[in-house]
Amino acid sequence: MRVPLQWIKEYVDFSNIEERQLIDKLVLTGSNNEGSYNLKDDIENIVVGKITKITSHPNAEKLCICQVDVGNEVLQIVTGATNVFEGAVIPVAIHGAIIAGKIKIKKGKLRGEVSNGMLCSLEEMGFESSNIPKEFDDGILILDREYPLGMNILEALDLDQSVVEFEITPNRPDCLSMVGMAREIAASFDLKAELPKVYVENNASVIDQYASVEIKDSDLCSRYVAKVVTDIKVEPSPMWLQLRLMQAGMRPINNIVDITNYVMLEYGQPIHAFDLDSLSNGIVIVKRAGEGELFETLDGKERILTSEMLVIADEKKTIGIAGVMGGANTEIKETTKKVLIEVASFDKSSIRKTSKELGLRTEASSRFEKGVSNVLPMEVVNRVCYLIEQLKAGVILPGTIDVYPNGEKQVKIPYTVEGINRVIGSELVESQVIEILAKLDIKTEKEEGLTAVVPHYRLDLSKEIDLVEEVARIYGYDKIKMTLPKLNVWGAKTNAQLIKDRVKFELLANGVDEILSYSFVSKKDLDKINVSETSMLRQQVELINPLGEEFSVMRSTMVPNVLEVLARNNNRKNKNVKIFEIGSIFVPKETPVVSLPIEKEAMVVGMIGEHEDFFTLKGIVESVLKGLGITDYYFEKETNHPTYHKGRCANIIWNGHVLGIMGEIHPHVLENYDLSERAYVADLDYNILLQLAREDKKYKAIPKYPAVERDIAVLVSDEITSMQIENIVKETAGHLLESVKMFDMYKGKQITEGYKSVAYELIFRAEDRTLIDEEVNKIFNKVLKALEEKIGAQLR
Repeated sequence: MRVPLQWIKEYVDFSNIEERQLIDKLVLTGSNNEGSYNLKDDIENIVVGKITKITSHPNAEKLCICQVDVGNEVLQIVTGATNVFEGAVIPVAIHGAIIAGKIKIKKGKLRGEVSNGMLCSLEEMGFESSNIPKEFDDGILILDREYPLGMNILEALDLDQSVVEFEITPNRPDCLSMVGMAREIAASFDLKAELPKVYVENNASVIDQYASVEIKDSDLCSRYVAKVVTDIKVEPSPMWLQLRLMQAGMRPINNIVDITNYVMLEYGQPIHAFDLDSLSNGIVIVKRAGEGELFETLDGKERILTSEMLVIADEKKTIGIAGVMGGANTEIKETTKKVLIEVASFDKSSIRKTSKELGLRTEASSRFEKGVSNVLPMEVVNRVCYLIEQLKAGVILPGTIDVYPNGEKQVKIPYTVEGINRVIGSELVESQVIEILAKLDIKTEKEEGLTAVVPHYRLDLSKEIDLVEEVARIYGYDKIKMTLPKLNVWGAKTNAQLIKDRVKFELLANGVDEILSYSFVSKKDLDKINVSETSMLRQQVELINPLGEEFSVMRSTMVPNVLEVLARNNNRKNKNVKIFEIGSIFVPKETPVVSLPIEKEAMVVGMIGEHEDFFTLKGIVESVLKGLGITDYYFEKETNHPTYHKGRCANIIWNGHVLGIMGEIHPHVLENYDLSERAYVADLDYNILLQLAREDKKYKAIPKYPAVERDIAVLVSDEITSMQIENIVKETAGHLLESVKMFDMYKGKQITEGYKSVAYELIFRAEDRTLIDEEVNKIFNKVLKALEEKIGAQLR
């Protein structure tokens, strides 16, 4: 929110406080500063001038020559502006001046005629083009009255001031206003804030003869206040009002609309003015719209409404979308003679939903959707009427319509000084707490303990902890001493957390780095990893309001996330990468989704690198399984998974359950990710690993008796797997076999085509004696015979 400091000074006097000190203090009390600017930092030597004579340029039809009096001299200036006239008071950039954009103005000639300066527009004075009134869009700024000639334009228009931009948190809608920021300044510096002057009713009410209001849907409109103004004179607003609006980021329109916008910026309460003569019998009805109703808004666009949207209507038609934008059919025009001023309280959730569905966000909707006090409308409508009278823009009709079905419920919060001190860590006494709260206009009652009476505009205060925050920020966070938290609890990690720590330890020990990626992904990610159209992974949870197509669904696999990170590193010349992520994937219970999906944890390991291969990844996976105490698993060749290379992919199996899949990524998938290096990925079901993990490791004594080693090399068909051979060896050798490991595989000229030679190391050991050769040889021969009978193996 943009806050012109000169404007705020009308409500609280902080003339003795330096700007930097003011901003720093407001930041400490919760109003974050987004920056500030002052026009004097961008422009120099622009002064007030008066055009005394205009003549045509002899060498250019679209140019004219102006004689401009700047007080101490008369300058000849050539201009192309079409809105200048003799007697006009205008801003003049004299020789050596600097205008917006740090452009320096020098004397010179235009088409042969001397020009000793430049007549300035609002944009050249530093105002944003989007905030400039349409009448000055393509012309020079014409001042609305006489000023001392030669006077600095910033001083003349009271623009020599800073405009500070604050980031207001959503829980403080009261600070989206000049009055709200004035209150914050007053509380922060122990000053007194004064509210703006308002209209005071003097005559008996006659408004009922002109208008009436009915609220049909009070659940969406809690209060509706209206006043009628007659004898309207629609014209441009005075210069001071236009400049204030522009500094606050709004474009001036006309005096009536500008007054409503001005008061909205003052109080944070949106206001709307209807052309009363455009209303059927002056009747206003607040109700829900008709389903599919078409309505043209003030911006000239036709909107399709739904039955969930609140509208303002008369007897025959809709005249405005409540809290968002009025209709073109009741717009204030130059011919308008009577207006109805609307100040209402609408349900914030309804306004937010309407604004979002229509794709129409306005200054009004942005305030309503954060919450506006029900008490404000009466004070605000009287402030509007006061300014209309001051600017002689119309005559206020006596009487006010105030439809307030449920009234206002004052919020009261019991609190204790001990409770506040306990949370803050302070030693404040009762009188200090009461005084701090009083600075925020929060009164304290002392009937049965202490009770805070919350002002109507503080919608964010509802319980004691809210008061704690208020006391802390005004007392000063910088005054609170650092203390350790006092907790009467024992903290310890859960079993699941300990297991996750073990998994991460094993991965990090293998040089694998952890990553964290978004759960929101694109539907196209599954196409990139070649997932079939019938795959269960295609059943994804779609987001109702995604940030974009790239974040439109919840992920059902993390493989695309890991490949994306690998590709990004590869493109940035990081060619050796090992990464992992343990995160959630989301499986809908039904389609279309009507309930929360099942959230499962998965673990994906990915790597690229010149010296990395399938067996490097296999070793990492085995390290994790071993660290979790998981045994008796095996790797089974997988040839049908579309994401992986057919000949370099395996399922990880335990007791008939698939723990995951691992392998080299398919070349087509690599192309989809623009990966020039081979990539290897393991995708494991972390939930199953969690269930199988064993932390109860048992001590086993070192064997007392020596082992007997035997090597065996057999010739088998290419179709026979290592696992088949190992299983036969284990089944046949019995309990004396301690381990069996393949240490060599050979295919070459000495081997018949279609066959391979595989060699294994067999280790035998007995726990109660030293084995003799005869025992081992007997078992060894038994193994050879079993291999020959079951798979046709031949001893080499």
